[in-house]
Amino acid sequence: MADKTEKKKGFFASVKGWFSNVGKFFRDTKSEMKKVVWPSKKQVINNLIVVAVVVLISAVAICVLDALFGFGLGLLLKTTL
Repeated sequence: MADKTEKKKGFFASVKGWFSNVGKFFRDTKSEMKKVVWPSKKQVINNLIVVAVVVLISAVAICVLDALFGFGLGLLLKTTL
């Protein structure tokens, strides 16, 4: 059987190919960015408020649980000593 040999590209051909690929990437990116539907200012503010409230509620819940578990552990350690 005959071996299939691939012709190697030269260095400059590789560099030229790389730059053309980079250029194609940016052209494709620009094309895709035109298709994006961006949220309105009102939607962004609404989402920001929702996220802030959820983070605040989570922080309070973690603080309360930490205090309860710390108190319980303190009682447990005092009674076992």
